[in-house]
Amino acid sequence: MAAAVVTPSGLEDGVSRSRGEGAGEAVVERGPGAAYHMFVVMEDLVEKLKLLRYEEDLLRKNNLKPPSRHYFALPTNPGEQFYMFCTLAAWLINKAGRPFEQPQEYDDPNATISNILSELRSFGRTADFPPSKLKSGYGAHVCYVLDCLAEEALKYIGFTWKRPTYPVEELEEETVAEDDAELTLNKVDEEFVEEETDNEENFIDLSVLKAQTYRLDMNESAKQEDILESTTDAAEWSLEVERVLPQLKVTIRTDNKDWRIHVDQMHQHKSGIESALKETKGFLDKLHNEISRTLEKIGSREKYINNQLQHLIQEHRATQAQLSEARERYQQGNGGVTERTRLLSEVTEELEKVKQEMEEKGNSMTDGAPLVKIKQSLTKLKQETIQMDIRIGVVEHTLLQSKLKEKSNMTRDMHATIIPESAIGSY
Repeated sequence: MAAAVVTPSGLEDGVSRSRGEGAGEAVVERGPGAAYHMFVVMEDLVEKLKLLRYEEDLLRKNNLKPPSRHYFALPTNPGEQFYMFCTLAAWLINKAGRPFEQPQEYDDPNATISNILSELRSFGRTADFPPSKLKSGYGAHVCYVLDCLAEEALKYIGFTWKRPTYPVEELEEETVAEDDAELTLNKVDEEFVEEETDNEENFIDLSVLKAQTYRLDMNESAKQEDILESTTDAAEWSLEVERVLPQLKVTIRTDNKDWRIHVDQMHQHKSGIESALKETKGFLDKLHNEISRTLEKIGSREKYINNQLQHLIQEHRATQAQLSEARERYQQGNGGVTERTRLLSEVTEELEKVKQEMEEKGNSMTDGAPLVKIKQSLTKLKQETIQMDIRIGVVEHTLLQSKLKEKSNMTRDMHATIIPESAIGSY
């Protein structure tokens, strides 16, 4: 199984990086599928988490739901995704041999993200992107951080990626029809061995037959004086031949790997192709001739029509030229009509405004409501003027009294300061 590594510098501009076996550096490859590379990284992350047994060690202990294969690649619930990201990151850092406190739900997210990135940099990983990219809890940066931490955890526990082993597929032997025309010594021996094992009752011992033949020859030599004449019945001979005929038949099993079979097949296919080609070539030649004659007829008819309808074609061209001129004049006239229509609409709007103003003025002239309002305002002003006069009189009276009182006080003080000398002497 191969894992993918994505550096954060290639996440914004849609750069996908792929890693082979081990944790080597990636090679940048730009393509139309770079925007979907984070889905591949997320699937690799899920497989790495399964290798780390995160379901037993993390999810069941914290009562968490297992994330889907595209959990951190698509936005579903930012708050829940951020909490899951922080929990997984802390668990992976602990699995990688670094002590890291499990974040709580009400911790400061900025502090948690900065701690995770500092641990990531301590592993030698690059994190040249702003921490705010991780606050959403999803995206390519989140997948990158978790994937890097998962790889460090796998390194710490000593896990190594191995090359896949592919099963060896056994090729089935093709069944080829038996050919009685070809006979090999190996196949004959195999056939004889099979017949000996299967049909023991029909076994023929060659040594016995040879001994019998030798004895018969000796008897015949002893009877040289007799005339050689067959005493065997022809019907019995025919029956014996029919009885031993199946044993005498040699079945040949062809070998699919024999080059002679392939050569015969090639010759058969060649002959079939040549026979089919002869028949097909005749039909094709006939079809080609018919099409050529039809094209010649069409060309001649076209020339004839062009020659016969030359004056009509010229008239048609002249008519088309007149039509284009008429269309130009129509466009010019239509432009003038449009301009005059626009002016008419403007004049109509101004006329409507003037009518509305005239109606308002006429209504105001015939309506007595403003005059009543003026009279009411004058009456109110008169009342306010009378009240103001009364207030002014009261104020003047008060002011006069205060002045008189002040003057009397001053006179009394002046008289009090002039004391007769007789009065002084008496004291």
